Amino acid sequence: MEEETSLKLGSKGCTVQECQDMIQTSLRTPMVKFLKEHMERAGCKLTDNFIKAAPCNWQMSGAYVRGEGIVVCSNHVNIQDEVNQVVTHELIHAYDDCRAANLDWKNCAHHACSEIRAGHLSGDCHLKRELLRGFMKIRGHEQDCVRRRAIKSVTANPYCSETAAKEAMEAVWDVCYNDTKPFDRAP
Repeated sequence: MEEETSLKLGSKGCTVQECQDMIQTSLRTPMVKFLKEHMERAGCKLTDNFIKAAPCNWQMSGAYVRGEGIVVCSNHVNIQDEVNQVVTHELIHAYDDCRAANLDWKNCAHHACSEIRAGHLSGDCHLKRELLRGFMKIRGHEQDCVRRRAIKSVTANPYCSETAAKEAMEAVWDVCYNDTKPFDRAP
């Protein structure tokens, strides 16, 4: 799940239609096209309504739900870059779900692995985003960000306590952080 909301403090988001329009624009970006193509190569066809806009009651910008698709929370996004980021992050979860027949989202280690991969591969933790969030660390910021965001997302899983989330994240860190599929290397 994409857990940190909009980079603009105090913003109310956009309308569902504005968000849906931004999703359509996002579908034309190279990163999203690449991920969709690799999901289809892995045998997972995306339907026209796989990615949809909706107002959300939770404090996240979006979510991937097995069997339902991706929701981009219109009330938590404001600009195209945010929608692109949410769609990319959630497509990595969808890709993980597609390629791993036994992925169990109730298993803290499985969830942590997908969060580590999504945080690392989607660009969530690029320096620019971290600075806009108020995190000023320059050296080592990306791994710290991936860890922080993975723990926050896995802790939101009702099957994972904060302790279980931290332990799971540490247990799978090396393998999952270095797993860059479908990319040759981290973008």
